[in-house]
Amino acid sequence: MGAAFGGETLEEAEFSLDELEALAETAGADSLDRLVQKRDNPDSATYLGKGKAEEVVNTAIALDADMVIFDDELTPAQGRNLEELAGVNPLAERGLKIIDRTGLILDIFAQHARSAEGKLQVELAQLNYGLPRLRGWGEVLSRMGGRVGGGAGGGVGTRGPGETALESERRAILRRIQRVKKDLESLERTRRLKRKQRTKAGVPVVALVGYTNAGKSTLLKRLTDAEVLIQDQLFSTLDPTTRRLELQRNREVLLTDTVGFVRKLPHQLVEAFRSTLEEVGDAHLLLHLVDASRDPDRQIDAVRTVLKELELAEQPVLLAFNKIDLLEEPELDKLQGRFSDAAFISAQEGLGLEELLHRLEAELSKLRVETTLDIPFDRGDVVSRVHEQGDVIEETYGESGTHIVARLPREALDELGPFVTSG
Repeated sequence: MGAAFGGETLEEAEFSLDELEALAETAGADSLDRLVQKRDNPDSATYLGKGKAEEVVNTAIALDADMVIFDDELTPAQGRNLEELAGVNPLAERGLKIIDRTGLILDIFAQHARSAEGKLQVELAQLNYGLPRLRGWGEVLSRMGGRVGGGAGGGVGTRGPGETALESERRAILRRIQRVKKDLESLERTRRLKRKQRTKAGVPVVALVGYTNAGKSTLLKRLTDAEVLIQDQLFSTLDPTTRRLELQRNREVLLTDTVGFVRKLPHQLVEAFRSTLEEVGDAHLLLHLVDASRDPDRQIDAVRTVLKELELAEQPVLLAFNKIDLLEEPELDKLQGRFSDAAFISAQEGLGLEELLHRLEAELSKLRVETTLDIPFDRGDVVSRVHEQGDVIEETYGESGTHIVARLPREALDELGPFVTSG
């Protein structure tokens, strides 16, 4: 169920519903029908307006559906009212679940989280999403079960004695939120230490970003032989994976796969995964992978929106269009004409990968500064560091030490400052 509000076009609403359908399939549901409504603003009580909401419920019941999924985040009141409307329908033989886009995505993340950190991040997002929905929208928290202390169960949202159970449940959730945050902070310290060690080693970091299911894990595996999970599903990768990638002249970079983005990515997830997404912020270069076969412009816009929300819009980016084997030649020619600075590849078929590596090397070289250094003979450790962190253009020896001209990362210049004579 989708709605086009304000300046959003019906075409954009249909694209968003295509994505919602793919999300539902990833969660294990089959899509039976869809409905789009054009209105200026969502109805505060039922999102759609009571008449249209009743029409949706009746259609779902006629199709023998189990649930209705809304392509936006419903307010607690909207969810409660819609669930009541579905529950009291005389045609319904069983309850009709009301789920919103955020709840659906959270369920998918819960299914796919593998690492301890990933599971905690998803749990934090679920708890923050569920807390304001404690009163009345029962289906929302039924999936969270007794994990946060139980007790209230079916009594959530009732009057009288139920209020005590409700408050008990609320306190249990708040305590669990604090505990999860504390555990995540501990894991983040470990992650921060690893990032610091990588920076000290001077190896450039390239972060793979892109719309979910754009092929990032497939590309990581193809380039580095990494043992990573590859599935034709949205959000099959939640936990970042970092592998070494060798470029020309024995130059190495670290390639990091990250969680995929979608339009309307729930803010609870952005907040919960902020520490993981900081991997993107610490990268020297973002390799933005786009599925060339599926509305690339909207994918690009969605990823840029999330990067802006993370305050990473100014990061250097190399755009790469994947799955070109699925395009007809005129489509590919048109795309190449519009994005002349991008790389065009098929990670699955191994097409264009050499050109992609050349582009990567060229972009990384732009981020380095040509620098001249004079290093005393007794500081061989500094000479070694220059070779490890940069591209040495010239190396000669004088009476007092080693004279080197090299291209170095900007962040290395502070550490090497005493030996820099220009750059």
